[in-house]
Amino acid sequence: MLSAEVFSIPLEDSKCIVYAPARRSAFVANAQVVRFISQLGKGEFDALADPDGSLVNLLRALEFVDAGPENPPSVACAGGPQPVSVTLFLTTACNLRCTYCYASAGNRQPKVMTIGTARRGIDFAAANAASRRVPRLEVGYHGGGEPTMNWHVLTDSYDYAREKAAELKLELGSTLATNGVLSDARIDWIVAHLRGVTLSCDGLPAVHDQCRPTASGTGSSQRVVHTLRRFDAARFAYGIRLTVTAEHISTLADSVEYLCSEFRPVSIQVEPVYLLGRGAAATSAESDEFIEAYRAAAARGSAHGRPVHFSGARAGTLTNHFCSVSQDNFCLSADGNVTACFEAFGEDDPWAGVFFYGRPEADGGGYVFNEVVLGRLRSQAVENRAHCRSCFAKWSCGGDCYYKWLATTGGGEFNGSARCHVIRELTKDQILEKIAAAGGLFWHEPPACPPCGQPSNGDC
Repeated sequence: MLSAEVFSIPLEDSKCIVYAPARRSAFVANAQVVRFISQLGKGEFDALADPDGSLVNLLRALEFVDAGPENPPSVACAGGPQPVSVTLFLTTACNLRCTYCYASAGNRQPKVMTIGTARRGIDFAAANAASRRVPRLEVGYHGGGEPTMNWHVLTDSYDYAREKAAELKLELGSTLATNGVLSDARIDWIVAHLRGVTLSCDGLPAVHDQCRPTASGTGSSQRVVHTLRRFDAARFAYGIRLTVTAEHISTLADSVEYLCSEFRPVSIQVEPVYLLGRGAAATSAESDEFIEAYRAAAARGSAHGRPVHFSGARAGTLTNHFCSVSQDNFCLSADGNVTACFEAFGEDDPWAGVFFYGRPEADGGGYVFNEVVLGRLRSQAVENRAHCRSCFAKWSCGGDCYYKWLATTGGGEFNGSARCHVIRELTKDQILEKIAAAGGLFWHEPPACPPCGQPSNGDC
């Protein structure tokens, strides 16, 4: 009998990847082996197909058979939210007018967070970290605009978080998402104070300028290049977020080559354009053409020693959630209300009723949480999604982005999307890469044990 959930992923030449995600095990097999394993799954054993027992021995070593029960990564939150990190959506104002901006930043009268709102959120997360004996307080700056446009609240809130962390004997980690159009003084402050930055850059300057113009309509690439060079000179840790539109898929590999040869990012995240906000009417880039271009771009990055990744493909990861939407993610809008999602950054968002689950207490420094909304968010784990149950990528993708599901279906039943196809194809690539890196015969990497961080052997 099988002791693992096993998937057969078709390849060319009538071969398949035989994959047990919860065991982090895989190998490439022919049709006869796949049939033998399928029979085991039905409780049947064909001794003629494995006369010397070598196949069963392999399956035993990979924990496909004769192993203990599988433990899928079904992490769930319960009780009142006790976040130890807070993300502050400082403003909806922006100095760029990106053609595909999910937030349509700059289209409406901007909202700006006050220092009082920021302090309340920091106090709440810090108190939770202290009471839960978590050694670190995390403060992130993000939102439906450019966070540095509310500079004084950014710097003042950081100073306040540092004081609060010191008072409670906590470490402070703080990060920023930015478009990179920054003055030298702000670059210097970021380098001196923050742990890291995610900077949006679409690669080749001509591509970047077309997609990410300033509010006045001029290109922004020169300013971004200046910021990247300053970061590199300071040996500051940053990642690059590169958005790919359908018309620029053909330039993706060259864009990654440019970023890797000219700069020193820790990593490059490549995402097809989200069909939201100003990008709602864009042509989808979630296509076979994107998959091939991504493969070429990842190879360019690898040649430079720079990892290139796509958020939905992460073979080897075991999780039941794509992001922290179902894990009490604690983000504050500019008005100070609590949302679980970076895309649902404002109370006027079409899906605000789905993602906003808290508001400040009228009296006191805490928050009042909507248990119905919170419960619904907590239920958005991959094991609760009917369409995902038969997908081999489910325990690494985690069900993908809930906001994009809603945007795709209008709130109805989800039956898959072009993005699902991209996720499966790139996850398949990663499984093959893991088999090759392990020697070419099979891949088996037991999940890490939470107490010790080492491969689990059941002794902890």
